[in-house]
Amino acid sequence: MKKHFTVTGFVVHEDATLFLWHPLLQMWVPPGGHVEENEDPAGAVLREIREETGLQAEIVAEEEPLGLDYPEQLPAPHTVLLERSFEAGPPHQHVDLIYFCSVRGRPPALRRDESALTWVDEGRLERNEPLAAGGGAAARVPDDVRLLALRAIATVRRLLKAREPC
Repeated sequence: MKKHFTVTGFVVHEDATLFLWHPLLQMWVPPGGHVEENEDPAGAVLREIREETGLQAEIVAEEEPLGLDYPEQLPAPHTVLLERSFEAGPPHQHVDLIYFCSVRGRPPALRRDESALTWVDEGRLERNEPLAAGGGAAARVPDDVRLLALRAIATVRRLLKAREPC
């Protein structure tokens, strides 16, 4: 079966992560998409976040770079998932590189008409509360996405706190 490389970015701010309503899949997902030709995965995830949310983000990686001048070291994803695609066309799979990210600066408030985007805090994710979706219906975040979102919040909080001066 054919495989496409994709990226997903869990964008964390304070104790929440950003989801968007995916009209084709009819579910809440973090920003992401295909890695384009001549694009590296780290650049792809930041581009997808910017295109889908308007936010400037940065990857928060578990491992510090080696500090080499050459070769360039890209931030490693948190995990890699193999998923079936629901896109039109021949059946294929997505090799999805999952990144945890933080917002650069203070994120702008979401506009009232922006019902396709929502910040979801840790408590709501832990309680697995349904979120208002397109058309007024409510939908739960899929379990794999919810568990990764909780891990993203905890990981980004821990790593950013470790970077703070003592």
